[in-house]
Amino acid sequence: MTDVTTPDGRTLRAYDVPVDDPVLTVVWHHGTPNVGTPPEPLLPASAARGIRWVSYDRPGYGGSTPHPGRDIASAAGDVAAIAIADALGLGRFAVLGHSGGAPHALACAALLGDRVVAAVGGSGLAPYPADGLDWFAGINPGGTAELRAAVVGRAALEDVLSASEYDPEMFTATDHAALEGDWGWLARIAGEALQGGIGGMVDDDLAYVAPWGFDPTTITAPVLLMHGDADRVVPSSHGRWLADRIPSAELWLRPGDGHVSVLDAATDALDWLLSKVDATST
Repeated sequence: MTDVTTPDGRTLRAYDVPVDDPVLTVVWHHGTPNVGTPPEPLLPASAARGIRWVSYDRPGYGGSTPHPGRDIASAAGDVAAIAIADALGLGRFAVLGHSGGAPHALACAALLGDRVVAAVGGSGLAPYPADGLDWFAGINPGGTAELRAAVVGRAALEDVLSASEYDPEMFTATDHAALEGDWGWLARIAGEALQGGIGGMVDDDLAYVAPWGFDPTTITAPVLLMHGDADRVVPSSHGRWLADRIPSAELWLRPGDGHVSVLDAATDALDWLLSKVDATST
């Protein structure tokens, strides 16, 4: 763990899980609300494959300075600051984001050029609004209320989040099984994120429904989109919309999977990333 100072003077809390003789570095983009510790359930498989993880708390979470008004594109600048930090010193790297992290991973693929070898986005939203997509259709009631409030503005969103309660129906039976297993890690880091209040979550939600600051159709790096066709948090229509518009995208639409259980394919996604890079791209 190390603190990185951005060019505008903010602090980013960054994390590094090094391996001997790394074949690939993957930058992890966490969901909403989470902190940025690298995905613990994937660390054994990653070590066996020579994958180094680097990640960070998005602004407003954990040890990172809030950045009100940030857009999705700002993730590219934050990753660029981490990449040149003396403590981390990244060359080329891949990006992988789940849920709220997926759009931020796509931002890096769109804006950081040849620095990004390939990108994986799991269970991610499409931009709002999205031409030809009924954007709210299929989102669970609590999530719909939250994101509609975000469209109204910060005060309305803060009111909704302050009064909201966990709804287990937002997850499928397969999600609950995943959360009772290794991916229960997600619940733990969500709890850590909320210990610092809802500020990071508010800034995330506002960014999802504002202009993203980049056009996903301009991405040229290889992109893998993973989505469960039973997802009640971010419906698979969002993944299909992105896959239809990103020229380099491949879509893994997983029958019966929900928002969390799609991560059962994450190890396969690591192998997909490795297929896009050779040992000179670390």
